[in-house]
Amino acid sequence: MKQLLEQLASELNGELYFNITAEHQMQLMAYSTDASVYQEKPLAVAIPQHDEDIKAIIGFANKHSITIIPRAAGTSLAGQVVGNGIVVDISKHFNQMIEVNIEERWCRVQPGVIRDDLNHYLKGFGLMYGPETSTANRAMIGGMVGNNSCGLHSIVWGSARDHLLEASVILSDGSTAVFKDIDLQDAVHANGLEGSIYQHLFELLQHQQNQALIQANFPSKEVVRRNTGYALDSLIEMHPFAEHGSPFNLCKLLAGSEGTLAFITELKLNLLPLPPKEVGLVVVHCHSLSQSLYANIEALKHGPMASELVDKMIMDFTIGHPEYQKNRFFIEEDPAALLMVEFMEDTKEQLNQKINATIQALSAASLGYAFPVLYNSDTKFAWDIRKAGLGLLRNLRGDAQPVNLIEDCAVSTNDLPLYIEELQQLLAQHNVKASYYAHAGAGELHVEPIINLKSSEGVQQFRAILKDTAALVKKYNGSLSGEHGDGRLRGEFIPAMVGNEVYDLFKQVKTIFDPKGVFNAGKITNTPAMDTHLRMNQQQPINLGKTLFDFSADEGILRLAEKCSGSGDCRKSEISGGLMCPSFMATRSEKNTTRARANVLRQFLSDPNDATPYNHAEIKEAMDLCLSCKGCKIECPSSVDITKMKAEFLQQYYDANGTPFRSKLVGNFAVQMKLASLFRPIYNFVFGTTAFRKIANRLVGFHPDRSMPLLGKFQLKQWHRNRATQHQKKVYFFCDEFTNFLDSSIGQKAILLLEQLGYQVIIPEHLESGRSYLSKGLLRKAAAIANQNIQLLSPLVSADMPIVGIEPSALLTLRDEYKDLASPQNKAAAIDLAQHSFTIEEFIAREMDAGNIQPSAFTQETKHIAIHGHCYQKVLSSQDYSKQILSLPKNFTVEIIPSGCCGMAGSFGYEKEHYEVSQKVGELVLFPAVRNKANDTVVAAAGTSCRHQIKDGTKEMALHPVEILFAALV
Repeated sequence: MKQLLEQLASELNGELYFNITAEHQMQLMAYSTDASVYQEKPLAVAIPQHDEDIKAIIGFANKHSITIIPRAAGTSLAGQVVGNGIVVDISKHFNQMIEVNIEERWCRVQPGVIRDDLNHYLKGFGLMYGPETSTANRAMIGGMVGNNSCGLHSIVWGSARDHLLEASVILSDGSTAVFKDIDLQDAVHANGLEGSIYQHLFELLQHQQNQALIQANFPSKEVVRRNTGYALDSLIEMHPFAEHGSPFNLCKLLAGSEGTLAFITELKLNLLPLPPKEVGLVVVHCHSLSQSLYANIEALKHGPMASELVDKMIMDFTIGHPEYQKNRFFIEEDPAALLMVEFMEDTKEQLNQKINATIQALSAASLGYAFPVLYNSDTKFAWDIRKAGLGLLRNLRGDAQPVNLIEDCAVSTNDLPLYIEELQQLLAQHNVKASYYAHAGAGELHVEPIINLKSSEGVQQFRAILKDTAALVKKYNGSLSGEHGDGRLRGEFIPAMVGNEVYDLFKQVKTIFDPKGVFNAGKITNTPAMDTHLRMNQQQPINLGKTLFDFSADEGILRLAEKCSGSGDCRKSEISGGLMCPSFMATRSEKNTTRARANVLRQFLSDPNDATPYNHAEIKEAMDLCLSCKGCKIECPSSVDITKMKAEFLQQYYDANGTPFRSKLVGNFAVQMKLASLFRPIYNFVFGTTAFRKIANRLVGFHPDRSMPLLGKFQLKQWHRNRATQHQKKVYFFCDEFTNFLDSSIGQKAILLLEQLGYQVIIPEHLESGRSYLSKGLLRKAAAIANQNIQLLSPLVSADMPIVGIEPSALLTLRDEYKDLASPQNKAAAIDLAQHSFTIEEFIAREMDAGNIQPSAFTQETKHIAIHGHCYQKVLSSQDYSKQILSLPKNFTVEIIPSGCCGMAGSFGYEKEHYEVSQKVGELVLFPAVRNKANDTVVAAAGTSCRHQIKDGTKEMALHPVEILFAALV
């Protein structure tokens, strides 16, 4: 097979991964799972560039009896894109928006277009694509069609099936077709496989007996979310089977078919006008889950756009969460459930009429105890909690975790309270708890049972609960799958839902389209047992040994990696914004996601037969393009901190394989700068002269085009020794290695600024920050420095005399890594030190709030400033502090550039193999924003690496906020 795959690879313009090299094996591991509980290593992974690549892969699959697995964002919850065939990922190259017809309200797109990115583009035309999953900022149109996705507003905006007009597809024999409105009785005479499909479908569906079976066994018409099996019920409602039906269109069947019938290459979508501009969200606080479901029935009478539920379990996981704690401001007391009921109207008056009528009706019926209302942009805070549901649940401690199992069952909304009541009883009989959330307005709650799939008992529960729930859903004439699909999870129970005769019709449909099983075999029909190929190993892993970082808060490094649910939040693009994940945004490659890194690491750490679980080049390959931005620490709902795990892995890997010279060089930055300072003119001449710098860069593995920072004219610590100012208010200054040697003039201005504002600045005895060692995974040296600094600083630093710094990457190390590197005897001191360590922006903002710093100390001049925040500010602090202090001069106006990582990331952007990606990251948002600014706009950036990246990428000189404030003093 290897030689056959090598031949296929030579025929493709795209990529094919299949061999035993670390790079290829890492890719196969990354694609072995999705957002489901399943894991199975594929034979190969293909990333096609165009239709001809896909045709070649289909031809290969036909010839060698291999199945191909179409994959978009890989956020499927039922294992739709997990299998042992060739995974074909269209997300990287099939992402073009081809055409928009404003008058007829449709667009034509490739299947790898992200839903929210599409709507960002369409907004300028006053249009939008309706279906809206909670994963909409990374879910792709092809995948949404494959699962017939619905989303938050489906009760008004409908499902993917409702809006699919045409689909260009490649059939299982490699021929092409366009599914659209046709006259079926004419289409049966078409040539080739397409004609055969129409002919056999006509023969299958024209029989009254088959039509009667379909009508009798499919879910009730009141169940709007219905995605069990193939949508034969939709086909028999079209002409010629229904006399007054709409024209026959196989798009209705294609939607929800999970890539098992044809390979989509282009889609024509119906569009909607933009919704009314006034938005209001009534957050109904309920004493019980049951009360919220009866409130849902009442709320639906008032014509909302959405009615979504969040239970107490999810809400509790937002408490203290680094990202979602701030979203809780609207929650009153301790509700058992929140029902989020959204209205949209053209005017605020119309909006409030509906809102007030709804609240009055709910109050009169004693359905809810509080009804706060959020308007317009504030509704995002509530919706973000709702959308993060599954990811937040992954913060549950222990091996028993929420599982996707019965999360997609749908019944009529009037039946929902009784169905859930019976389901709760069913789960209690299995001694299992669950979380309940999501689409109450559509009759579908995402019920996530808490099951330990690492135990044989848990696996038995997994099967038994689905079997019993299927019978319960059938009792209510509901659908086992509403929008997440059957996949390999629920396919086994389709016969129980629709009967063996209808299931046989499904198998016939699969054969009609795909007689050799080329497309996604084992999904919907002929699925493997639902309790096989699970991602969790029932054997306990070996002892992983002692880690340098303290992972006890996450129950160990393996448990932290396992927290990745696969929901793919790390796959959003720069259009949606945010920090995570910069290398994915730049490359659009799955291997460069937080998800892939966590999954590859987890697979090795959980292998009970691996005595050296860290010693794998595949993990190193997966971690290679991680910029250690820490974005995953807050933007991943499960807080899967890859930065921390990468550093730990590197130390463990170096222990087994030795530390590379360049890593030692970067880690020993402070030592080298101290030595270079003895020969400052020579150092600056060499690295300030292009020809010499390029030679020097090549010698150490840096990119020749990357400029190097030069030494400052003085060392800050030496300059400060002669300071003798006295003020009543005192503050310690953390003179980190970057400020001391490179940015000494900025440090000088920071100290002078604080002195003129009335503070005596003291530089206490301390070592370097250890940041350069951390960035290269040299944790032993970083830990030694951290513990010495804790011992030196903790006796001094207090609430009355905090310590401040100007370099975020260094100062915030005291707040973050020091706590996890501290020895047991230094732990309490490290926590206390972290609480009193502040960036200079935080400190000045705090003093402003206390009334100790006034705008009168600054100029009346007019200036506009654009801020780029350092990654660690965004994660561990806030850019808002920079905005607040730069607004001190009353005629300064300040904006925050909506950029993520700048791309430099310490030494990352210097390294020859990373330079190109570094620049691509900068070009996503930051560089264009700087280039397009007004000439008189000042760019501010607190990070030394950020300023360097801006200079190299745009030729603009960014200033530290303290430089701007110092110049603004009067």
